[in-house]
Amino acid sequence: MSVAIVEGPAILIGYTYRLDLEAEAPLFPEMADIIAQVRLKPSAPDVLATLRTDDATLTRRSDCLLSMTIPAHDTSRFEPGSVVLDMVRVDARPSLPLGFLLEIPVMLPVTRGLP
Repeated sequence: MSVAIVEGPAILIGYTYRLDLEAEAPLFPEMADIIAQVRLKPSAPDVLATLRTDDATLTRRSDCLLSMTIPAHDTSRFEPGSVVLDMVRVDARPSLPLGFLLEIPVMLPVTRGLP
């Protein structure tokens, strides 16, 4: 697996996080069923959030473009630092890891505690 560092937005604790992922290869075919688990680090036992294509937290835009949303109720449980996630196609047998890992910084926002 190659490593590429790309700058992007940090997760702000307590706010919904959105990110579009664009791949060079067609990783997100039309009928793909994809799941991502968010953890503090790859070896962490606790899952902080689960994202899925069937609940629209992962939304396929094209074969190469996927939109990811982490709801505010999930980010409110995060701590400052970073989180990691990868994605797996669960419609394939056996399940097929998509071959990338994201590490996203997590920050405590200044403006918080709003309704």
